[in-house]
Order: sequence, then structure tokens, then C-alpha cells
Amino acid sequence: PTRCYGVAMDWYENKRVFITGGSSGIGRSLALAIASAGGHVSIAARGQQRLDEVHAELEARGNGRSHAIALDVSDREAVEAAAAEVVDALGGIDIVIANAGITHPGYIAEIPEDVFQSMIDVNYFGTVNVARAFLPMMRAQKSGHICNVSSTLGFLGAFGYTAYAASKFAIVGFSECLRQEVLLDRITVSVAYPPDTDTPQYHMENEIKPPETAMLSETAGLLTADAVADEILRGIARGKLHITPGLKNKLIRFASFHMPWLVRYVIASDLKKFARKNG
Repeated sequence: PTRCYGVAMDWYENKRVFITGGSSGIGRSLALAIASAGGHVSIAARGQQRLDEVHAELEARGNGRSHAIALDVSDREAVEAAAAEVVDALGGIDIVIANAGITHPGYIAEIPEDVFQSMIDVNYFGTVNVARAFLPMMRAQKSGHICNVSSTLGFLGAFGYTAYAASKFAIVGFSECLRQEVLLDRITVSVAYPPDTDTPQYHMENEIKPPETAMLSETAGLLTADAVADEILRGIARGKLHITPGLKNKLIRFASFHMPWLVRYVIASDLKKFARKNG
């Protein structure tokens, strides 16, 4: 796209951007949009095949530098080594988008213990590791932007997402504190709250969602990865702290903070109706 919801995409021209979880879904859409705008993009993900495929798309789409690296963001030492490689490949760093994440919905008593741990290791510590790895470079140059991707479930709990939501709430707290700490370094921090998004991960989790969770999800709507990426890019360009893609998602966030009793009442009513209907 040449424009991004009112923000000229040429703002990203020559920007050097690193994106985790860049081989599919929102990360892929972010990478391709920035490359199309003339930015230099490095993507990271765990799956080498998909990573190579998206890297080839980046090289075909844009005329800037592109780079890809297989990376497990929960491995702190690997992230630190990757940061040095990314800066060398791109010639510096302007924007870091910590987008990598995993989910596993289920009833709390049935979710394996290691799933709770992996949510924290990948979603939360993966975000922390990436920020800490790039901060010294950004502080030295007195500029930069870090965008941490949380979720609607980073401000609103939902049935079946005890493991996932806890990790996404943690990202919000980390991001709010980080933004204050790097203020005098002229580094900006954003946190994004994507709702349900049409991605491979969304279709995977649909296969294991409890029926109550699926029912609640139906009322929330579904956005495309491109639409979510566009709003994230607009928010980064404007230096926003909170980026909430989707009109319905914005309304849910507004209600959650200003009328939490109403949100809880609606969710509880829906769950009770579902229970009565399904015995």
C-alpha cells in the first residue's frame, strides 16, 4: 500500500526494521508493507522454510535491504547474538517490533503445566529479550522505536485463555514501564492489542478451543492480518503508546476501562446462556 490509514507509507522509507514472528500472519504483513515502502527489513521466526519463503517475498517486493534469521526469542543469548547480526545486515536499527507469540486455549485444569511456562517464555520473556538486546544500540544513537505486540487479551480476560492472557497482560505492564524509562533517551515505545486475526495461529487455536471460548470469539469479529498491520504501522509512525486495531476492538477497550462492570456482565450473561442451552 502507498498509504496507511492517513499516514504516508513513505515515512518508512529507509527505516531499518526488525520484526519477530515475521514468517506468517501479522508479522509477514508488517514486513511486506514496510519493504514495499522502501524500508529495510529483517525478520525472525523459528520455522526456516516459511522464513525463507517470506524473505524471498521481501526481496521481490522492495528495493531495500532484507534479512532473515531463524530465532527462538525465548533464548536470551541467541537473541543478543541475533541483534548484532541484524544491525550489521541492515546498517543500524530504527524500529523493533516484538510480534512473536504462541497460544494454547483450554480449560485451566486441562492445560499442561509446560504450556503455562511456554506462554511466559515465548510471549513475555521473548518480548523482554528483544527489547533488552536492542536497547544499548538505540540508547547510543538517542533514537528508536520499540513496538511490543500484546493482544485484546492483554487488557481483557476471556474464558479459556488463562495461560495466554497472563503472558499478554505482562507485556502491557512491561511496555508501560519501559516507555517511561527510555523517555530521556528519545526512544518511543508502543504496545499493540490485535483482536482475533485471520492468521495460521488463529486457525490452529480454533481446533482446540473450548466451546465456551469459541462462542465468545464469535461476537468479537475477525480482522485480516493486513488490516491489523496497517493500524500498527500508523500507530508506530504517530508514536502512540496504545495501538488498538479495529473499531469493535477500540470500543471493547474503551468499555473495559470506563465501564468494566458492563463488560463483565455481558460476558457472564453470555456464558450463562451458553451453559443453559448446552446443559
